[in-house]
Amino acid sequence: MKTPRITVVTAGLSEPSSTALLGEQLADATVQALGKMGVQPEVETINVRSIATDITNHFLTGFPAGKLPEALDSVYASDALIVVSPTFKASYTGLFKSFWDLVEDGSLQGKAVLLAATGGTSRHSLMIDTAMRPLFTYLKAQVAPSGVFAATDDFGSDANLQSRIDKATAEFAQIIGWLGVLPTHDRPQQASPGVYPTSATEAIDESERAAAISDGAPSGSEFDDADGANSGSFFGIAKERKAPGLEPLKVIPFAQLLNNNKGN
Repeated sequence: MKTPRITVVTAGLSEPSSTALLGEQLADATVQALGKMGVQPEVETINVRSIATDITNHFLTGFPAGKLPEALDSVYASDALIVVSPTFKASYTGLFKSFWDLVEDGSLQGKAVLLAATGGTSRHSLMIDTAMRPLFTYLKAQVAPSGVFAATDDFGSDANLQSRIDKATAEFAQIIGWLGVLPTHDRPQQASPGVYPTSATEAIDESERAAAISDGAPSGSEFDDADGANSGSFFGIAKERKAPGLEPLKVIPFAQLLNNNKGN
């Protein structure tokens, strides 16, 4: 059984920080959710505030120094991420964004990510969907459907916050299982091997292939290139296609068109 590695990245600017506190609560709830699946994860926390100087120096010099390389390596080596930012001007903080600007493109592909944020009032709760979610979608992460926003009044007095944390982390734990961290017999049935393609592109390819085969197009290698790239059957297009009530459509190979036009 693989032990999942979870990295919590918080970008609180004060000490103590409600943002860091929310990160801890999310990590604890995730550990409990995975524990119900028989998995004990490893959890590491990165406080971006503590490496703010190293982040600035990297932008100025182009070289990572201090504790920044260790933090980036932790992100790269993790199976899942919990990311939490305060809300500034209806978005994440500049420090939060600066850290993710240094993460290599493609390094988060396939990683499960749970989004969370803090703010003065619940009026800023949409920040997770309007600002954070597009960022991590761009980074090709597998973002959990539910994020957690905690306003100042939520801490210590709002029981609803814990229920939202439990809901989001339960979904997060399921995604970790779907991505292959759990053994096959412990994975949710919806994510059993062979049920889903590994990417949306493969899903489209398979649906197109099935539709073409049902129309009488060749399958297998014949589907990919039956008579060459310049033939009418390229990509499974039949040389003659006929819709109901219409004359058959004749597809002329490109090479033949060139030969026909040589005398013109």
